[in-house]
Amino acid sequence: MSEATATPDLGIRERKRWIESNFELIIALLLGIASIITAWASYQASLFDGEMAAANTRAGVLAAEAESQYLEGNQQYVSDAQLFDRLTELGVQASSADPIAAVVASETIDLLTFQSMTETFAAAMDWAAEENEADPTVFTHPQVSEEYQAALFGGYQETKAQADAELERSGKFNDLGDQLTLATVLLAISLFLFGIAALISGARTRYLITGVATAVMMIATIVAIIVVATPVA
Repeated sequence: MSEATATPDLGIRERKRWIESNFELIIALLLGIASIITAWASYQASLFDGEMAAANTRAGVLAAEAESQYLEGNQQYVSDAQLFDRLTELGVQASSADPIAAVVASETIDLLTFQSMTETFAAAMDWAAEENEADPTVFTHPQVSEEYQAALFGGYQETKAQADAELERSGKFNDLGDQLTLATVLLAISLFLFGIAALISGARTRYLITGVATAVMMIATIVAIIVVATPVA
């Protein structure tokens, strides 16, 4: 055997002897690293669970607020519809041939307009009057005004959108938390395999188990890092 061939073989044997003589130390280091990563992943998973719960709470509060805004807007919508029907009826009476009835109807219109008509509905009435004057063949109801509906239900739509966004955030945190939990399970498996490798006397078997455990630990670590680095808008 040549000297060039013997030297690498000697180096490999020396490395093998070093690994065998320090195998317990290597396993202890790997166990320590896996334990630290497991604790870190578990901590991050708890943070994601907390964020999910907080987002769920915010979504619930915003949804309740949106529902309140919708009910308030709808109540005003119904009130304005009743007012419009009443004003329309009084408008017909104001054109009556009976002068007394016409005066009473006109005064009632003025009173209802002053007491019950909001600025938003007044603007919608003016808009509808212009539309009906421009095209008498098609009746335009004041409550179909986009500005009027935006004034009544715009707050609801905005708050509802915020509630939906928080609910979506909660779902994302939940998914990421599940992935961190999976990473924690994989790390627990690697800890178990490292422990088994430390007890086995057969060199080939314990090297194989150690290699598998190290691969599992690396995969779990990569998954955990990717999850933690994932931004949640």
